Amino acid sequence: MVTRLGFLGVIARAFMWAFLIALAVVVLYPLLWMALNGFKTNAELFGDPFALPADWSFENYAKAWNRGVSDYLTTSVLVTVTSTITTVFVSAWAAYGLTRVNIPFGKGVSAAILGGLMLAPTVALVPLVKMFQAMGLYNSFWALLILYTAFRIPFTTFLIRAYMIDLPREVDEAAEVDGAGRWTAFWRIILPMCKPIITSTVMLHILFTWNEYLFAMVFTSGTGVQTLPVGLTSLMSKHGTEFPVVFAGMSIAALPVVLLFFLGQRHIVKGLSDGIGK
Repeated sequence: MVTRLGFLGVIARAFMWAFLIALAVVVLYPLLWMALNGFKTNAELFGDPFALPADWSFENYAKAWNRGVSDYLTTSVLVTVTSTITTVFVSAWAAYGLTRVNIPFGKGVSAAILGGLMLAPTVALVPLVKMFQAMGLYNSFWALLILYTAFRIPFTTFLIRAYMIDLPREVDEAAEVDGAGRWTAFWRIILPMCKPIITSTVMLHILFTWNEYLFAMVFTSGTGVQTLPVGLTSLMSKHGTEFPVVFAGMSIAALPVVLLFFLGQRHIVKGLSDGIGK
């Protein structure tokens, strides 16, 4: 019986590894294929899209960089960094107020904030365009910053609030005894204790903002404020597209997020499991 159970365990482990390897191939192969095709010419790409490049030249990557990818990358970094800092800070402060401070109609405020999770961005596009045009913010960096912050605050607040709920109340009492105010307790005690979920929300927001296309397409039309997802479409031409250059630009755009995910995936899982799993 023991031998049979051991044999079944080996079979189950073998199937698990086979599944994980197959999943890794499915996920990684398109990225590798895209990066390799950035080294080819149009003729090589259409002749045999699955063959290795004949010449490992970075010419296509240089072309993509000089044709605007560098500007789009700068804009994406600026929008991502500023919206991430703003969203996480506002959400953490809101979660602190909802969990550690007795405020009037606290449950109603929580429901109103979390109700923002049910608002679909596509439903609000037309009124938002009209509002931003009237305010003079259309086709500007501020439009994307406001949109990315406003639409991510409910989700980010939900995650941080779920983590803060189970933090010991004795910490707040000790801080009050030592004469610390609300701001000091939040900044120096509660926020450091929430490091796992803060790290998770930062990475999730970066992944969202970096790849977001709808708002970036609708609310920006000038080359100076376009992010990478929208800017890469300018590499396509009606009169003949150099697809290897397009693939090179896509590879440049994907590289930062891929590296961030592989370096921080453990922190994402830990923060979410410690928070929502409580």
